[in-house]
Amino acid sequence: MELSKIIRPDGIRILSNVTSKKRLFQDLGELAAAAHGVPAQDAADALMDRETLGPTGVGKGIALPHARLKGLKSVSGVFLRLERAMEFGAVDRQPVDLVFALFAPIDSGVEHLKALALVARTLRDTGTCAKLRSNVDVSTLYTVLTDAPVSEAA
Repeated sequence: MELSKIIRPDGIRILSNVTSKKRLFQDLGELAAAAHGVPAQDAADALMDRETLGPTGVGKGIALPHARLKGLKSVSGVFLRLERAMEFGAVDRQPVDLVFALFAPIDSGVEHLKALALVARTLRDTGTCAKLRSNVDVSTLYTVLTDAPVSEAA
């Protein structure tokens, strides 16, 4: 599995001011609707429902919200870089500025987990995160994400 199969260039944005998880999930839903044709509110609601099970902030300024959605044919993702980090309830209690959301078909099974592991491995690389944080062009962010070195270990 490759990130270029999960995320498209039009599924990446930079946002200047997000003040709450609810607003963040709405922005992610709108981005998923534009990039992958899913209903925006369904995507936002699914992310919020998943978040009630426990925060998806994995530390070091990174959040990996994810949810299953009806109507999707394959695992799809969107990425936001926040110009101003926001409180997210991450495991390390640090604010979040890099958000990669994954949406999977209801019956995706192991594919959803493989995609989540791939994104986690990609964003674990400090060099990749530094490049994501220092670039303001979305096409560059896409290239950084899809060309990032990924270790095989989860």
